[in-house]
Amino acid sequence: MLCLRCVLLCLHCVYIVFTLCFVVLTLCLGRSPTVRLVNGTDRCSGRVEVLHDGQWGTVCDDEWDIKDAQVVCRAMDCGTAQTAKSGAFFGEGQGDIWLDDVNCFGNETSLQHCKRPSFGENNCGHSEDAGTNQCIDRRVLLEVRLANGKDECSGRVEVRHGDVWSTVCDAGWTVDKAQAVCDLLECGRAVTVPGATQFGQGSGSVATADDCFSNATNLQQCSARGFRTATCGHQQDAGAVCAAQVRLAGGATQCSGRVEVFYKGQWGTVCDDEWELSGADVVCRQLGCGHAISAPTSAHFGQGSGPIWLDNVECSGQESALSHCTHLGFGEHNCGHGEDSSAICLGRRSF
Repeated sequence: MLCLRCVLLCLHCVYIVFTLCFVVLTLCLGRSPTVRLVNGTDRCSGRVEVLHDGQWGTVCDDEWDIKDAQVVCRAMDCGTAQTAKSGAFFGEGQGDIWLDDVNCFGNETSLQHCKRPSFGENNCGHSEDAGTNQCIDRRVLLEVRLANGKDECSGRVEVRHGDVWSTVCDAGWTVDKAQAVCDLLECGRAVTVPGATQFGQGSGSVATADDCFSNATNLQQCSARGFRTATCGHQQDAGAVCAAQVRLAGGATQCSGRVEVFYKGQWGTVCDDEWELSGADVVCRQLGCGHAISAPTSAHFGQGSGPIWLDNVECSGQESALSHCTHLGFGEHNCGHGEDSSAICLGRRSF
């Protein structure tokens, strides 16, 4: 009812009231546009501004670097940051300076998740407003992708040459060849190579699963020069499922501790929302540590650092890897490190 009233009001109100209604509508729809880029050449470049208490304000350039700009580009769905600008490169903003001394790892989904002082605490002027120029969609630059899976680390294998994407024939397709795909996507270890029935049939041309897939470097080179065309139909499109590496940290042995996941070149933790013994059991078996006897929550083995990679993880207990369980998506969470999940396994890891 609140949303409906606000919509009707917004149709007849002045600019200031419209802005307040927009914030309410945003909350009703479950969306939170808390960052924008202003005064750039397009929506993916410009002065960084964040929304707080219904007001847009700028970010001071103290400690501002490419990792911070990367978080902004990701939050804007603009891909990868190319440069981080300082000294009001895109002109001086107005109003409040909401953030200062922002220190991100680069994998956070929002500037609010980065280490920083409280909103409004700064020692800056608008001549120090931070910016980013230019975000580039990394998806356009990828040599390979996994399509129609539950996340970017599973799906139908598709390779790019120029602007053209092709599927890959599953004749001669193996886990070793899928590993080149998983490596290039930084998705961990290749565990299975399903056929087209699991991820659906693609379209366009079909590439041969040849030596281009012997390693990630060869795959990149083939993407540049082109792939050999196969005689397969799309009923033979190859698939790949990758599994993110896990470890247990902070415990007395390698079979007990805080659950951490390796993704995109960085270790991160798992939030304890929905964390149960079935999830811990998957971790224990993935590590070769037998079965789980306990699934502690609330940072039982101490708080981790860096990104929180997984949240709302729900496992049947039969999965071969934690990343194959249901979750919100890598990097999507509403947690702090005080909610880090843990696992205690019955067995002892053998080498």
